[in-house]
Amino acid sequence: MSQNNNPPTPAKKVCYFSTNNIHYIDYKDFETLKKFTSYYGKIEPATKTSIKRKFQQRLSTAIKRARYLALLPYYVQ
Repeated sequence: MSQNNNPPTPAKKVCYFSTNNIHYIDYKDFETLKKFTSYYGKIEPATKTSIKRKFQQRLSTAIKRARYLALLPYYVQ
């Protein structure tokens, strides 16, 4: 009986916006935008959040607009 010594492959990450059919990222929806910022208020990288490049660019623009309008903080003290 042979055993499989290969480590299990991790589950494939999918884009949050593609799976939920979100085509427009609204800067006023700060609850969704908070999911993609760190504890200190930084924008999380696409490698960590597994978002497609197109949506990562739209997300960063929406977060920056929300920060400008004081919907999201620039940083947390």
